[in-house]
Amino acid sequence: MSDESQSRGQALGRAAMFPVMASFLVLSFIDFVGTATNYVKPEYDLSNTVANLFTTMACFWFLIFSAPTSVLMSKIGRRKTVLVSILVTLFAMAFPIVGYAFFDTDKNPVRFVLLVISFVLLGVGNTLMQVSLNPLLGMFAHGDKLAATLNIGQGIKACTSLLTPLIVSWFAIAFGKWWLVYVLYLVIGVVIYVLLSADKIDEPEVNPDTKTTIGGCLSLLKDPVVLLCFFGIIMHMTIDVSVNAQGPRILAEMTGWTPAAAASFNTIYYASRAVSSLGGVYVLSRISNKAGLRISTLLLVLSMVLMGAYSLWGTGMSPFVYYVAMCLCGLGNSNMFTLYMERAMLVHPDRKNEISALMIMGLFGGAVFPPIVGAAADGFGQIGGVAVMFIVVLFAVYCSFNYKVLLSKEERASLK
Repeated sequence: MSDESQSRGQALGRAAMFPVMASFLVLSFIDFVGTATNYVKPEYDLSNTVANLFTTMACFWFLIFSAPTSVLMSKIGRRKTVLVSILVTLFAMAFPIVGYAFFDTDKNPVRFVLLVISFVLLGVGNTLMQVSLNPLLGMFAHGDKLAATLNIGQGIKACTSLLTPLIVSWFAIAFGKWWLVYVLYLVIGVVIYVLLSADKIDEPEVNPDTKTTIGGCLSLLKDPVVLLCFFGIIMHMTIDVSVNAQGPRILAEMTGWTPAAAASFNTIYYASRAVSSLGGVYVLSRISNKAGLRISTLLLVLSMVLMGAYSLWGTGMSPFVYYVAMCLCGLGNSNMFTLYMERAMLVHPDRKNEISALMIMGLFGGAVFPPIVGAAADGFGQIGGVAVMFIVVLFAVYCSFNYKVLLSKEERASLK
């Protein structure tokens, strides 16, 4: 990092950093989609396939808007781009409130349309924020402290995601209205928007005539390592969204519990993610990228094996097997994003903004595969959905245990 960037980071105080860190709370709202589908599904008697399309509505926009957001960020600045993303997210929170408050009849079609619009806006807002928030936070750290700072942000996101199923379940049980969580999140979003609007951050001077282009960003995919890291992000998001949406259905089917009771156990996954994210600040700074990928991959493989066994024989097994599977999945999947992002940036250290946009684009995997997981569960039972997730995890097995595919030509040459 340049001396100018380093001095800028030192000049920014904790007071200015707080609203940026708080924005990760809004970033975590995207994880609410999986929990929401478990309540909307029985309300409208939706199949697994149709219910999982909600995640498609939320995640598809990573593919469409990631590269354009990189261009926008270079023109209006990082903080303003984050503010735009929060504003879009606030609208996403408002639509369901209107739907449930004014169109509360059974299976009301207007409410369903408002929910669909909400999921779409949530995906658009999250895409804008994913691309712009990490570079904004990166201004507060330099050198070896950058990765640790970014992991703290991810830890905040994971902790919020951990609490979401519990909060939703509490609203459902205490008031009979699970959707009140939208009101809570709307208030939180407004407060954070106001704080960040008033924040004073000395950003690099914005250049309206920037030469950053969508085509230049996408051209990086011609690099085999960047392409594999891009696929790695797709794998990460596929597991994250699919487990969040499909996991409670497996538990509910095997135990006969209500969707609300089963969904509350998603906290096991998010708690493991939070522990792994925060622990990764220490651990990943002391082991290699290769070792980190291999450990994470082994945890994911073991998780899928246990989840598959529970899907087949869960009625005669203790739910503890499911809990362990969810825990291992959270531990294994949590740092995958950071590991693949780091590998891609090391190959092209001079094009980090474009690499960031590409890796965020890979999050659209959360839109492509969950409907396939749902369709497999509809057609072959819950084991069908788990089988699709296991096939996706095999990509991580290939990369982590054939690590040379993630090395540039220069790096491979230096090993000979």
